[in-house]
Amino acid sequence: MSEEPIEDTIEAERPEEREEQEYGLTTPFVQAVLEAVFNEDAATLTALLEPLHAADIADLIEQMGEGPRSDFLALWGDNIDGEILTELDETIREDVIAALSPEALTEAVRELDSDDVVDLVEYLEEDQQEQILEALPAADRIAVEEALSWPEESAGRLMQREVVRAPEHWDVGQMIDFMRAEGQELPEQFYHVILIDPKLHPTGYVALGRILASPRRTLLRDIAEDSFRTVPVDQDEGEVAYAFNQYHLISVPVVDHSDRLVGVITIDDAMAVLDLEAEEDLLRLAGVHDESRVTDSVWETTKLRFPWLAVNLVTAILASLVIDQFEEVIAQLVALAVLMPIVASMGGNAGTQSLTVAVRAIATKDLTGSNVLRVIRRETAVGLLNGLAFALLMGLIGWFWFGTAMLGAVLALAMIINLLVAGLAGILVPVLLDRFNIDPALASGAFVTTVTDVVGFFAFLGLAAVMLL
Repeated sequence: MSEEPIEDTIEAERPEEREEQEYGLTTPFVQAVLEAVFNEDAATLTALLEPLHAADIADLIEQMGEGPRSDFLALWGDNIDGEILTELDETIREDVIAALSPEALTEAVRELDSDDVVDLVEYLEEDQQEQILEALPAADRIAVEEALSWPEESAGRLMQREVVRAPEHWDVGQMIDFMRAEGQELPEQFYHVILIDPKLHPTGYVALGRILASPRRTLLRDIAEDSFRTVPVDQDEGEVAYAFNQYHLISVPVVDHSDRLVGVITIDDAMAVLDLEAEEDLLRLAGVHDESRVTDSVWETTKLRFPWLAVNLVTAILASLVIDQFEEVIAQLVALAVLMPIVASMGGNAGTQSLTVAVRAIATKDLTGSNVLRVIRRETAVGLLNGLAFALLMGLIGWFWFGTAMLGAVLALAMIINLLVAGLAGILVPVLLDRFNIDPALASGAFVTTVTDVVGFFAFLGLAAVMLL
C-alpha cells in the first residue's frame, strides 16, 4: 500500500470545516474513503461508494493523489463501470483504464451507448482504443469505428447510433406494439421516435409523451413535433449545441451526405458541449491554456502557462517603453509615478469588462454584423460616462492629495481618455479577431491590455508634460 499520508492525498485546498452540502463530496466522506483504502477494507469502501452517483465517484478518483489512486484501483477497480469512466477527466481516464483488468474493462464498456464509447476512446492511445473496441460486440464496434472516422468535434462524433425510428405511415398502435415486442432492444434513454421514408430520410419526429397520450389509430405524422430539424454528420459540434440552446431542442436526428438517418444527438451531449466551450472561453480569457486541469502535474501546468506569461511580458515591456519616453517628466514630478498605476488599472478593468461581454456575445451569436455598430456606440458611451464620473472623483483626489489643481485636471483627462479607449478596445479587438477567424477568447486579452496600458501611460504622462512643465 502507498505510505502517502492521508492528509496529503487531497490535492485541492479545503477548509478545516465545511458546512454540510447537498451535492458533491464532503471532506469527512473523502477521509473515510481514504482510510478504507489505506486499511484495504473493501467492504467498507463498497458500502461508502454504493449510494454515490457515477459523477461523484469520478470526482473522488480525480481528487486522490497518484499513490492512493493506485491503491484504490487495486482494491475497487473491478467495480468501476462505463458510466464512471465517461465521467472521468481525460488526463485521469487513461491511467484508470490502464489499471483495469481486461475483464473489468470489458464489463464496463459493454452497456454503454455508442456515443459514450466514442467519447471514452477518441483521445486514448491506439493500444488502449483497441483494447476497448475488442471488448465490444461486432455491430457496436463497427458503429464506434465509423463514428471515429468523422472529424473531431463534429456531429458524427457526438451522436449515438442507437435510434428508435418508424415508417412515416405507422400509427400509434403499431409504434407501441413495436416498442413492446419481445426481444426489442431500445436505448436506455430516448425522447423522440424518428419518422423515416423508404429511403431512410428522416421526415419528422414524435415525442414519447404524445405517443402515450394519443389513441392507437392516430397516425404518427399527425402528432409530429413542429421543432423538427436535422443536422449534417460533419457539422461542428459547437454549432449543434448552439441549435439545441437556440431552438430549445431535446434531440435531433443526424443525417449523412445523402440525407439518410445515421444517428441522433440528445440534449445531455449538447449541453456538455456548451459547458465545455464556456469553460474554454473562461480559461482563455484568463490567459490559461484550455487543456489545464487541477489534476495536472507542476511541470505540465508550468509548460501550459509559460507562453501566456511570455506574451504578457512583451506587453509589459511595450508599456515600459512608453514610460521611458517621459523619464525626465517623472523625475521632475514624482507624484506622477504614484498616480500612473491608477490610470492604467482603471483602463485595464474597463477593457476587461467590455471584452468579456463581447467574447461571450460572439460565442452565442448575439453579436453579429447587423448590430455591431450599435454595440460599439453603446460601449463608447459607457466608457465616456464612466470616464467622466471617475475623472471627477480622481481629479478631486489628485488635487487634495498633492495640493495641485492642475495635477487633478491631468489625472481627470487621462482617466476620460483611457476609459473611453478601453471600452472601444474591449469591443473592437474581439470583433476584428473574429473577422480574421482568430479565436477572440484566445488573443483578445493581450491586445486589450496592451492598448489600455500604452494609451493610459501616454495620455497621463503626455498631458503632464504639456500642462504641468
